[in-house]
Amino acid sequence: MHTVLRTGGVIIAGIVTAVALTGCGSGSEKSDPGGGSDAGKAGPASGGGGAGADAAALEGGWAGKTDGKAVILSVASGKAVLVTEQQACTGTVKETGRVTLALKCADGDTARTTGSVVSIDGKTVKVSWDGGTEDTLAKTEPGAIPSGLPGLPTP
Repeated sequence: MHTVLRTGGVIIAGIVTAVALTGCGSGSEKSDPGGGSDAGKAGPASGGGGAGADAAALEGGWAGKTDGKAVILSVASGKAVLVTEQQACTGTVKETGRVTLALKCADGDTARTTGSVVSIDGKTVKVSWDGGTEDTLAKTEPGAIPSGLPGLPTP
């Protein structure tokens, strides 16, 4: 029972952190009413995948499912938070010819500690992790908690 409560606490803390990061980062990305500046941001990243992407294109909240399990990624000001059903990881976004994520997970797991952005088009991002997992995530609304998350455990 303690494991269920601890896992639930990790999920809650990760979601709160991800929403806070996404909400804080959304203010700097406001575009004109016509949406012209957003189209320019997605442009460089959409053609050639990760090698042509810039870290700014990754800013914001992303959510999806990998192997039927929820995955949430939030990026703001070069910092990243990744939350899955089993873990919460935090770290940085680096741009060294390719956009990469360098994370450390609270439980010590290394499956999603180093990842490279394979493609990003402003609506979806694909991240390939050194642990062999590949996540395809969709952009979320700023400050919104993504739908389809697992229910919280009850004591």
